[in-house]
Amino acid sequence: MPEAVALLAFVTLQRLAELVWGRANERRLRAAGAIEAGAGHYPLIVLVHAAWLAALWLFGWGKPLIWPWVAGFFVLQAARAWVLATLGRRWTTRVLVMPGETLVRRGPYRLVSHPNYLVVALEIPVLPLALGLPWLALGFGLANLAVLALRLRVEAKALTLATPRRT
Repeated sequence: MPEAVALLAFVTLQRLAELVWGRANERRLRAAGAIEAGAGHYPLIVLVHAAWLAALWLFGWGKPLIWPWVAGFFVLQAARAWVLATLGRRWTTRVLVMPGETLVRRGPYRLVSHPNYLVVALEIPVLPLALGLPWLALGFGLANLAVLALRLRVEAKALTLATPRRT
């Protein structure tokens, strides 16, 4: 099996596992009263990420790996794991806000206000670069930044509406 196939299989299985975990968290949060914000943009995010993964499989499965980029990708995966561990049962792929809950301020959130988005913004171009596909890195990197800008606006608005005001 080419090394690229192993890397792509890892990413694909990781994303599927995250979807399953995120959906379980989503059901639990909704049952506890969480409110979704900006659901209209979610299909666009899914489209960009699914197209990214499909393009990687289509164009990258037989490519030799560029190891410094692979190493960078796995550093990002460690950061991803830190984010997921920090958010725990609050992590989902949607913008769900629990009225009255305080924002997470531990783990990577001490350092960056949106560490998960930072990881994704970097890994979207880094993985294609690890496969020697700079045009995929550029195209999907820019597409992801566009949907991420929309997502950040949705999340900021949702958090101001749901976070208790301080007097």
